[in-house]
Amino acid sequence: MCGIVGVVAKNPVNQLLYDGLMVLQHRGQDAAGIVTADGPTFHMHKGPGMVRDVFRTRNMRALAGFSGIAHTRYPTAGSAWSAAESQPFYVNSPFGIVLGHNGNLTNTEQLKQELFRQDLRHVNTNSDSEVMLNVLAHELQEGATNYKLDPATIFAAASGVYRRCRGAYAVVAMIAGYGLLAFRDAHGIRPLVFGRAETESGTEYMVASESVALDALGFQVVRDVAPGEAILIDPDGTFYSRQCVPDASLNPCIFEFVYLARPDSVIDGISVYETRLRMGVSLAEKIRRQYRHLDIDVVIPIPDSSRPAAMELSKQLNLPYREGFIKNRYIGRTFIMPGQGMRRKSVRQKLNSIAMEFRGKNVLLVDDSIVRGNTSREIVQMARESGARKVFFASAAPPVRYPNVYGIDMPTREELIACGKSEAEIAREIGCDELIYQDLDALREDVRSVNPKVVNFEDSCFSGVYVTGDVTKEYLDGVEAQRRDGAKMADMAAAASAQLDLGLELVE
Repeated sequence: MCGIVGVVAKNPVNQLLYDGLMVLQHRGQDAAGIVTADGPTFHMHKGPGMVRDVFRTRNMRALAGFSGIAHTRYPTAGSAWSAAESQPFYVNSPFGIVLGHNGNLTNTEQLKQELFRQDLRHVNTNSDSEVMLNVLAHELQEGATNYKLDPATIFAAASGVYRRCRGAYAVVAMIAGYGLLAFRDAHGIRPLVFGRAETESGTEYMVASESVALDALGFQVVRDVAPGEAILIDPDGTFYSRQCVPDASLNPCIFEFVYLARPDSVIDGISVYETRLRMGVSLAEKIRRQYRHLDIDVVIPIPDSSRPAAMELSKQLNLPYREGFIKNRYIGRTFIMPGQGMRRKSVRQKLNSIAMEFRGKNVLLVDDSIVRGNTSREIVQMARESGARKVFFASAAPPVRYPNVYGIDMPTREELIACGKSEAEIAREIGCDELIYQDLDALREDVRSVNPKVVNFEDSCFSGVYVTGDVTKEYLDGVEAQRRDGAKMADMAAAASAQLDLGLELVE
């Protein structure tokens, strides 16, 4: 779950790219990068942390050019930040190419072997984005005539990427001298949208992970990039598109609507905000059917993603809605933090309760989802410490029982609190008096009803069905082993950092 932006404009794009990343900051807080094209020359700056911390005035001044791409990184596999793996990536052979990627390839190891043994290309990092960049570079090299490209050759190379790369991906890339290339996986799992703005100097184009980035920067949304489609915008602003996968199908990630995307975004014609309202209606209906015995005094959301669902639920059940938790907006999302130690520590730093909203009441807490359960457990405990008589907990999403392999850092099965447990057992684990989960069929209908043209979804973390058809038990075992190793390394790094800080304090 990274954020990507690409712009071809009539004026310098450095500020547009920066502002686009700021709007997409929720999609990754680990690292950020911008590359601009000034004629055939690329200018790059990237680094660790939030967008506002990576770029200074001197960096922005150096990012000259009228086109560019940008990326805000969210790490998967329990990885800590690595300078070598921040994006965009760059290669200079056979053409200068930069690439930023949101998603995850499911055949990375196979591709690495092919690149090394057949394509004679070397990959320097563990990032599947660098693998995809080298696949694209090789396909361009194979199709180029006398090291020259045209739109047909570039689209043929994109078709080669689709043929070789499996998994979920939304990509923005620039080819020096030829323009901006963007494409989306053949299953339409990861989101990608493009728009245009009419200026006095001519038409400008923007591609981004979410429509909110276009809205905020004054671009009019044209449409979503279709699954299996590639679009090319040359340096003069001429727009080309090609459907590269004839049998592509649309299966948007349902977790985008539950949690990942901003509520003011529209993905594949589906308003994220409206889906979350409908999730609240579905939860209310389930409570009426199965939990009438609960004596609920007040509905309290866990900020921020669950607010629309909680508000609509309270309305449907004619119950008071109250804000019981205040969020510290300077703490990162807990479930994407590397290392369990850091994650547990951050929960109390991230939220603080308003005791008067809990004291002597039976409260229904509403959250968007429950993944590991650590945050939920801490929140239930906070509610009890604030004087709640009973604590009921509702999740706007079904139980997360399976890992996600398409670019969301859902942990190993043993870390998923719902894996192999009943709802009663999960309730005991997090310490609540009653636990209410959304039904998967209801969630699908909540999202589908906003745009009935979208029939299917990628919902593997709930259903265990992986739409790419290549995810085996052996593959999952391998991914989970990598995640365990990554989490251990992150915890060790955090412990070493804490020891160093303590040592410095003692010296002082």
